[in-house]
Order: sequence, then structure tokens, then C-alpha cells
Amino acid sequence: MKKNDPIGVMDSGVGGLTVLHCLQKHFPHEHFLYLGDTARTPYGIRTRAEITSMVAEMTDWLASQNIKQLIVACNTITVLGTNVIRRGYPFHVIGMSRGARLALAATKNKRIGVFATDFTVSTRSHQEAIQALDSSVQVFSQGCTKLVPLIEAEQFATPQMADAIQEYVDILKKDQVDTVLLSCTHYPFLRQEIEQAFGPGVTVIDPADATSAAAQADLKKSNLEQLEGTGHSTICFTGHLERSRHLAAKMLDLSQCDFKEINLKN
Repeated sequence: MKKNDPIGVMDSGVGGLTVLHCLQKHFPHEHFLYLGDTARTPYGIRTRAEITSMVAEMTDWLASQNIKQLIVACNTITVLGTNVIRRGYPFHVIGMSRGARLALAATKNKRIGVFATDFTVSTRSHQEAIQALDSSVQVFSQGCTKLVPLIEAEQFATPQMADAIQEYVDILKKDQVDTVLLSCTHYPFLRQEIEQAFGPGVTVIDPADATSAAAQADLKKSNLEQLEGTGHSTICFTGHLERSRHLAAKMLDLSQCDFKEINLKN
């Protein structure tokens, strides 16, 4: 692997673009190869066996493109276990940060909420990560089934989106949380709306910065950090290219990006 090889970024759809935005900010000299499985999203409602099979197809494709590192910009895939990805590949795999330390630093009443997919909630991954650091903290995890399909369909600023956000916010408000983790990479598309629905008494946290820091530390340790030149991103989707490009425009400078639709079966 070489310093000028791209960093792979993988997600079940467009949510990982929020992580890519953060990565571009932290690594202006790096090239990125993003793969979003928009033809088969959402992953959060699928079985473990289905997700494992689809992740293997995506990882094989990225490996064929000679990436130097793989960032799993998807909480659902991360909690499945990045160990299922690491086998046999030369590059290191960085999963999404659980955000546990960020949440613990922010909470004052030790009542932390988690917005996530149903699959992520079912694993209790975030609850265990937080309580491993402080067992006295109460964690309230909320599956937000309606949000990813609405985001993927570009239903921003619609009554349906507002109602869905309010439904999930009201549940965590009853639990009196003062800190909420956005534990699906799609949700930062809605961060402003979620913050407004909770009000000023609740801190909303996106763990993408912690993920970027872990990726940078790994590149430095492996002597693969690119420190010169101008970075560029190639963004690949498995379906719905134009719709996905529109969503990308909400997060990225499109002048630094190329877009392609690919078939993982080829």
C-alpha cells in the first residue's frame, strides 16, 4: 500500500456522506473512495446474515480498488463487528466510534439517549460501551425506523419528516435525557431539526469527529498519511445515482467529487 492510495469509506447508503464530509475536513490531502449501497438500503431492518453477505460484497469491491484503509461509516455495520471485515485484507478497518466518551463528557444528569436503527439498538452496543466507562449512567436507546427511508427519499422539510422526528424526540424527552447520540450516520442530515425539537437543554452529538481521529491515528502509525497535494473523492453508489448525488450536495463540495454508479456483482 502507498500513501497516495485512496481511503475507502463504506456505508449502506448516503448516511456515510456525513462522515466523508468530516474526513475531508480533517484530511485535505487524502483521496477517498466512497461506496454507498443505495440499491439495498436500509440495512438496519435486515438480518445479521443478510448484512454480513452484503458487507462482504462491498469490501471485496473496495479491496479490488487498492484502498489503503477502510472506514466503516455505518453504525449498523460497525456493531455487526468489524472483525468480519478484517479477515484476509491488507488494510486496517476503522469502525464508527460509539461516542461513549463524548456523551459522558457532555451529560450532567447521567441520562443519555441514543438514536439508532432497530438493528443497532438490538445489539445494545452503545449502552454497553457507555456503561463500561460509567455503570451509573442510564442509557435510553430509540430505534428510528422512519428516518432513513425519508432521508434517502429526500423528504426534508416535509410534514412526514417533522412528525417522525417529533415522535422519536418525544419518547426520549419522557426519559429526561440531557444528551443524545446520533448513532446512525444518516441522522446528521437532520441534526438541526433534531436539536430544535429537543430544545436547548439537550446536547446532540455526532461521533464522526471521533471516528476521524481514530482513522488519522491509524494512518500515522502505519506511515500511510498523505501530507501534500489536494485530495479528491470518488463517490460510488449501487443505485439511484441522481437522487444520491442530490443528497451529497447537502454535505459535500461537489467540485471535489466524481460520481459513479457501480454493480457489485461484476
